[in-house]
Amino acid sequence: MSQILAGLARSLQRPALSGMTRIATMHQSEARLLSTFKNMHISNKAVPSSSTPSLATPTTNAIRTYATATSSATPQFKTYKPVSPGRRWLKRVPRDHLWKGKPVRSLTVAKRSTAGRNNTGRITVRHRGGGHKRRLRLLDWYRRESGPQLVERIEYDPGRTAWIALLKHQVTGKQSYVLAAHDLQPGSVIYSFLDKSSWNQTKNGITTTLPIDKGNCLPLSRIPTGTIIHAIGMKRNGPAQVARSAGTYAQLLSTAETGHAIVRLSSGEVRKFPVDVCATIGVVSNPGNMHESLGKAGRSRWMGIRPSVRGVAQNACDHPHGGGKGKTKGGKDPRSPWGVLSKGGKTRKHPNKMVVRERPRR
Repeated sequence: MSQILAGLARSLQRPALSGMTRIATMHQSEARLLSTFKNMHISNKAVPSSSTPSLATPTTNAIRTYATATSSATPQFKTYKPVSPGRRWLKRVPRDHLWKGKPVRSLTVAKRSTAGRNNTGRITVRHRGGGHKRRLRLLDWYRRESGPQLVERIEYDPGRTAWIALLKHQVTGKQSYVLAAHDLQPGSVIYSFLDKSSWNQTKNGITTTLPIDKGNCLPLSRIPTGTIIHAIGMKRNGPAQVARSAGTYAQLLSTAETGHAIVRLSSGEVRKFPVDVCATIGVVSNPGNMHESLGKAGRSRWMGIRPSVRGVAQNACDHPHGGGKGKTKGGKDPRSPWGVLSKGGKTRKHPNKMVVRERPRR
């Protein structure tokens, strides 16, 4: 009893803390608590998973998850420090996830450059020539072989703007290149259902539907309405010809068992396709390609693109805009070197019967 009374007396004799002193003490305690929490977080990262306590606090787990997600996030574009004029405006899509090695040699062929000239040596396609040596990747545009195919890796193709995927058939072991869909990951398994024998999948007396996963190839008659598709064929048993560039896609508006399906393209055009043509689910990979900036004219020359000269800067014998004094077109509407109007002039004499609604024009 005497000890309790002595402790009470000492507490009464202790001076009371002022307001500012109390706040400083609270800040010190918070700082100590924060440092302790940081030490706990670092030690949890250093300790192996087998020795990590099972009762981790939710706050620690949330912060660790956020740090992992932040470190694994890939920037949309890669920019460079302006150490030179050509790098100041250079903006490219990151390619860290692509295969670093060489392609499969048997699935490539050498591209012989013609610089836009025909067999007589005359230029038939302007603004072409030079560029880096390339090998064409042989892509499977038909997708006729059914069965599971494993996506081994995603590769760069110098002949197109989109990425390509290397597939390996799980049964035959045959390798092939296809157009990679957006967010298609290595290790995924995709299928082709162009063969009618693979349509009726019966399990326990119930007919299952075909999987509508990105990368799978199906005829338009077996795809649900409203699905986003790409790599669409133009005729039965033909190759994919529509929506193959980077970031392009189309939307299936209506379909049937026979006849024609109606598809809206990314340009806004609505047209008909036969219901038995091939189409792949998803959007074409590398959608950020349209926002890339080459940074300098030399990078364009590496791609085999030669510079173009303005019409008003040419002579009158070379272009309808040429000749005269000053920057004048001679009172003519804008047109090509061959006199075709280039600002919305009508050039189609016989409309395409497969087009339901034309794309919006200026």
